[in-house]
Amino acid sequence: MDCSCAFATSPETPDHIAAAERIGYRRAWCYDSPALYPDVWMTLALAAERTSRIGLGPAVLVPSLRHPMVNAAAIATLAGLAPGRVAVAIGAGFTGRYTLGQRAMRWSDVAAYVRTLRALLRGEDAVWEGAVTRMVHPAGFAPPRPVEVPILIGADGPKGYQVARQLGDGVFAAALPPTDPDLPTWRALLAFGTILLDGEDPGDPRVLQAAGHGLAVAFHALYERGGADGVDGLPGGVTWRTAIEQVPEERRHLAVHEDHLVRVSDRDLPAITEASSLLPTLTLTGPADQVRQRIEQLSAMGVTEIAYQPAGPDIVGELERFRSACG
Repeated sequence: MDCSCAFATSPETPDHIAAAERIGYRRAWCYDSPALYPDVWMTLALAAERTSRIGLGPAVLVPSLRHPMVNAAAIATLAGLAPGRVAVAIGAGFTGRYTLGQRAMRWSDVAAYVRTLRALLRGEDAVWEGAVTRMVHPAGFAPPRPVEVPILIGADGPKGYQVARQLGDGVFAAALPPTDPDLPTWRALLAFGTILLDGEDPGDPRVLQAAGHGLAVAFHALYERGGADGVDGLPGGVTWRTAIEQVPEERRHLAVHEDHLVRVSDRDLPAITEASSLLPTLTLTGPADQVRQRIEQLSAMGVTEIAYQPAGPDIVGELERFRSACG
């Protein structure tokens, strides 16, 4: 099991990635959600300059945000800054699209994007929006083609899994462990949570600061995808929905994702406090030995990489404690 980390990027993320390298993490992934976080490629470039060993990459890129040539050039640039350390995850979009008032992309469009991106990185002609395009960077302006970078598919369901089988070097999951035996063997799972300190309970303020974002995202996702029926059955679900539906519908998609995966917003806090008993089930929250057992169980299910996303006021401390539990 590779123990990696993930970040809802901030101006401090490059330094946090440097700390993660010192602590012993295998790879650092950064989210691609421009309405919420700093630019993912600028963040990764800064991290590349401050590190020498840790793997780097975006997870997950949302194809509709950029022409494939833009991402091809960015991938090539990062590969030049951090040779042999770059991997990329691409998906249909969650917060990166919902905060723009858009639903997730069609998987057929994601597949077409990945095929085009791969062709560009190989140095081949590709047709996009009816025009032939190609990486024509002069020598010294980008690494020579082909640019060899693994591409994972960010997927949690059958349609995304099919794209991963056809086009991916791996799968990057954010909900259920990717256990389908036909999937590529590189199977990363995004994880949230915190190592409980002596005497702590899931509802304690520090725990909610460090792990509550992992519970809040479940409310965000279930509401976006299923409306009231999606959240009302959860502890705190009616409380959360009542609060969010006070926001006018035309702006509600912005409020749903406020402070998404950064902290528990003031609007979310009452519901998350009410639902805090779910933290040990829905996140990797618990004493170190219990979290270690959960990770071992995930490994036995076929997960090959945990991508742990810390939160709260002590990011480096969360990274240190989780890495010790990860083994």
